[in-house]
Amino acid sequence: MRPNNNKTIGILGGGQLGRMMATAAKHMGYRIVVLDPTPDCPAAQVADNHIEAAYDDLTAIRKLASLSDVVTYEFENVDLEAARLLEAANKLPQGSLLLEISRDRANEKNLMKELDLPAAPFAIVKEEKELLTEIRSIGFPAVVKTCRGGYDGKGQLKLNGKDDLPEAAEFVRKNGRCILESWLTFDKEISIVLTRGTDGEITFFPAAENEHRDHILSRTVVPASITDEVAEQARTAAGKLAEAAGVVGTFTVEMFVAGNQLYMNEVAPRPHNSGHYTIEACTVSQFEQHIRAICGLPLLPVHFIGAAVMINLLGEALDQYWQAPDKPLAHLHDYGKQEAEPKRKMGHFTMVGTSREALLDATDAFTRSLGGNKA
Repeated sequence: MRPNNNKTIGILGGGQLGRMMATAAKHMGYRIVVLDPTPDCPAAQVADNHIEAAYDDLTAIRKLASLSDVVTYEFENVDLEAARLLEAANKLPQGSLLLEISRDRANEKNLMKELDLPAAPFAIVKEEKELLTEIRSIGFPAVVKTCRGGYDGKGQLKLNGKDDLPEAAEFVRKNGRCILESWLTFDKEISIVLTRGTDGEITFFPAAENEHRDHILSRTVVPASITDEVAEQARTAAGKLAEAAGVVGTFTVEMFVAGNQLYMNEVAPRPHNSGHYTIEACTVSQFEQHIRAICGLPLLPVHFIGAAVMINLLGEALDQYWQAPDKPLAHLHDYGKQEAEPKRKMGHFTMVGTSREALLDATDAFTRSLGGNKA
């Protein structure tokens, strides 16, 4: 779908991912309509039209479809009835199957198991009796997670031993269907961000190494400190998942690395926080490649500048960044959110170059200057 005659892309969700999708699309000549219940949300600030409505408001969804030539989404917890309505109208190239898989941890893990991809031992539990039965085979330590809705460390509970079982049983009673997984000991987390076109072509971005603080992504470093063999295994595994799920657009797979062993963790059917570095450090960003894919345009080859570090700015950190006397020479992204709340992603900055070590030194020095810990 070429952007002539004012072709319009609809975006479900008005957060920072929608904003960056919209910015990439506007550079390519498309118009943008956003559906989000929040007035003046980040994506609406750069859109041509904003439908202020709930994500499951089917009347609003029909309006979005009528105003758009193609529709995409910026998060996976899209109402499935809404997604199927858009799919039936031939407006959702990504389809609803990918959402059914990615919005439910059980569906994710079952697909990984079906494809014989490495993952932590797991079981689906719906009540205390099943929890007590399955923990015998999975063992301690373990983690119990909600099958839906958890992110940034929310919706999960670690079990170190038998003393944690009563709390875990209450967690299952409260949340219903959950997934119980063996707790993995690993060296690092990486993510593979790829884009798959409507013709099945896949392009990969370099593997990114992710560091978390309080379960929220704090810093992404590229290239990841992994061997070429592990990187190839990761790309192959992510590609198999993308093909099996019928991905169209940008797709992310988070994985754990222990030595030379990979373990699949979670997927995201969209551009991802750990792929923000691609905006400045690659010849095509994860967002432009996503727009190209959903619009049926050929994907561009990905070339990487050599090194990049991305730092998330949470809560008041964006203001601290501006007030710092020695700000790094970096590309700053302010998401345009009105309220700075603890652990809320307000923006990020990216440093690019040719030396991974030099960039790490620079970002470490800056975070120390703010009085924070190493990112």
